[in-house]
Amino acid sequence: MPTGNPAGSADGPPEPAPPVIALTGVGRSFPGPPPVTALHPSDLVIRRGEYVAVTGPSGSGKSTLLHLLGLLDTPTTGSYELDGIDTARLGDRDRSTLRGRRIGFVFQSFHLLAHRTAEENVLLAQVYNRTPRARRRAAAREALHQVGLAHRTQALPGTLSGGERQRVAIARALVNRPSLLLCDEPTGNLDSANATAVLAQFEELHARGHTLVVITHDPAVAEHARRSVRISDGRLSELTTPAVGG
Repeated sequence: MPTGNPAGSADGPPEPAPPVIALTGVGRSFPGPPPVTALHPSDLVIRRGEYVAVTGPSGSGKSTLLHLLGLLDTPTTGSYELDGIDTARLGDRDRSTLRGRRIGFVFQSFHLLAHRTAEENVLLAQVYNRTPRARRRAAAREALHQVGLAHRTQALPGTLSGGERQRVAIARALVNRPSLLLCDEPTGNLDSANATAVLAQFEELHARGHTLVVITHDPAVAEHARRSVRISDGRLSELTTPAVGG
């Protein structure tokens, strides 16, 4: 949600858009006894168009961070701004609306409805976003086209490969044109060939300007990101990740 003066105004050029993600001192703890700190107060800024990997072992706090970034949980300390919107000021309904409009999720398990076609699985994601009914089918087909599945719109999940099912899930995440694509171990259920295809898909989405955050324990997956953040014992630290493909 850009701020500032419109382009070409007499007051000068527009201000840059706010970061997609801006965490300031964000932490999450759970009451005891004894109390547990799952995420120590942390700062993190992710700008539009970045491709970021969050790495760390099991129990490091990756799931806690995922839930916070995805507006599935609220921090106990600090502030989280999504597209410049202070999420702490939102009630449950507004948070849910913001999540549906601004965040697309891709999980390790595809979570596709077995008796619905690929097109229908993608189309249903728009119901909760209040997309006008007349636009839903065309938007679903466009999203499937983006992930190279225009020829599989009427296929049931059981007839698709693992990689194709994950690409349907990616299309479902993209259909509402979110600001952020949040991916949790997206290749965890795939063989090496299908994992390679999905990672190539992420490269294409990044090249088109999408903002991706991939949470993974796999260094081979993290290598494809342009930037890497590590979480260990609930503490975030920046890492340098070599760019792949330039």
